Amino acid sequence: MAALSVWFWNERFWLPHNVTWADLADPAPGVEYPKAGHLLSALPLAVGIFAVRILFERFIASPCAFLLHIHAASVHWRATPNPVLEKVFTSITKCPDSRHLDGLSKQLDWDVRKVQRWFRHRRNQDKPSILTKFCESIPSLVTSLSTWLIRVYIVHPRWRLIFYLFMFTYGICFLWKCSWMWDTHHCWYNYPYQVLTPGLYHYYVTELGFYWSLMFSQFTDIKRKDFPIMFIHHLATVSLISFSYANNMLRVGSLVMCVHDASDFLLEAAKLANYAKYQHLCDFLFVLFAVVFFITRLVLYPLWILNTTLFESWEIIGPYPSWWLFNSLLLVLQVLHVIWSYLIAGIAYKALVRGKVSKDDRSDVESSSEEEVDTNGTNGRGVNMVFSRKVENGTNGHAVTTITWPQQIRSSSSSR
Repeated sequence: MAALSVWFWNERFWLPHNVTWADLADPAPGVEYPKAGHLLSALPLAVGIFAVRILFERFIASPCAFLLHIHAASVHWRATPNPVLEKVFTSITKCPDSRHLDGLSKQLDWDVRKVQRWFRHRRNQDKPSILTKFCESIPSLVTSLSTWLIRVYIVHPRWRLIFYLFMFTYGICFLWKCSWMWDTHHCWYNYPYQVLTPGLYHYYVTELGFYWSLMFSQFTDIKRKDFPIMFIHHLATVSLISFSYANNMLRVGSLVMCVHDASDFLLEAAKLANYAKYQHLCDFLFVLFAVVFFITRLVLYPLWILNTTLFESWEIIGPYPSWWLFNSLLLVLQVLHVIWSYLIAGIAYKALVRGKVSKDDRSDVESSSEEEVDTNGTNGRGVNMVFSRKVENGTNGHAVTTITWPQQIRSSSSSR
């Protein structure tokens, strides 16, 4: 283990030329430099954040949802009980290929489309209701006891809204007083002998703890087809935060975190306006989110952040192995920014042209326009109907998402 530790913390990789770990081990009295061991405090914080979220969803978010008349009821086509298909669904595959479909069709004497339909509705049967998705949210403003005012002024974003809004506000207030906010050359002056301040430490550890909690919850939240992209995003974020802390790139790291927090809370607010069925507010917030996202991720990030990490740092401290890795991770994020910007642009365009935000291309509910209900409550294709209020499909994650609108749910939608 000692040999592995020595290899991993090789000074030639982590530090600029002519700098050693011993140079950073004994700072002057009252001066502290970042240490990799500090990052361990983010793990219990992540568990605490995850636990707080669970408690909030149960005891606070659900009552708030009922105040906005958001209930658990939703439209589900429940698959009729079938032991053979259920066994295949639970133990073999939830999305059978043509070979399985043909075999099941012959075994049950059903046509292939009927078997496909059963599996589609069986998958939808496990999808969470709008109340469940809403309960991942957290209220950001409570200013009145009146039910009407509560409906108007309580913004019920996903619980991430509070974190994004709080951390963005904290980051702006903290960085406003920092020299590197106004001149990014200060990110590299006297590097790596830059003092760790309490404000910078708390900013970093809190952000790291939150993104660790997002990685935990991604495996329990609503599964989306952008799961791999989101996982890469969270992994790159955790790696960047940890990496920049370990080699004392906290100054530029704080700028990166602030830029990313700038638009996320607007997306969460737009989602909750959608859940609460405030269409105009939802459209406005989403377009505002799109504008802020484009400015921060496609303009500020490359011209401000990447410029200083790639070019200004090269001039002041020069490249070294970990410098290349750090910038590679930053470029991975930029690639994700471009992908998400393309998706957002399409949705924002539809919102402006059609007057409403369009459906979620990552829809977690599969449906078919062919489903028809007979008077007995059965669609005649082996699927029982449970009648209840139609709702929109939610979204998951702080990445770029689109928002389903209730009126469009009346038409068919398909999973991306």
